[in-house]
Amino acid sequence: MNRFRMVSVLVAIALVAVVPVSAADSEEDAAIKATALDYLEGWYTGDAERMERALHPDLAKRIVRVDPKGRRDRVDSMSALTLVQYTREGFGTKVPADERQADITILEVFGNAACVKAVARDWVDFLQMGKVNGEWKIINVLWEMKPQPAAPKE
Repeated sequence: MNRFRMVSVLVAIALVAVVPVSAADSEEDAAIKATALDYLEGWYTGDAERMERALHPDLAKRIVRVDPKGRRDRVDSMSALTLVQYTREGFGTKVPADERQADITILEVFGNAACVKAVARDWVDFLQMGKVNGEWKIINVLWEMKPQPAAPKE
């Protein structure tokens, strides 16, 4: 390969490396974020329709419960139906509006799969989403409660 051609190839590679994210990628990111916000904001506002829209019907939401006595830990699960019902019953509405947190970070997107970190006031969720029939849906959630502040000593 002659020197001119080599330089041309290197310049082309460099240009590709600095090209901004495509509009399609930013549209996908916006759709993924909207799904995560339907989930968190739906919870806080008691909007079961938003919650249901965000979830795939086969959702599995799981948490590892550590046994404080050092025995056997367990994994507890929640279904989409249960989560929608808890939302409808208004469990999330008990959080005062000024204390609600809904921070969304898209960790990775590949094809029809996405991993998202969603931080709420009391917990952190790791969402696995899939693009199903053209819509992003939360399929799996692994979550963890945030440490609670110690009660003031009297």
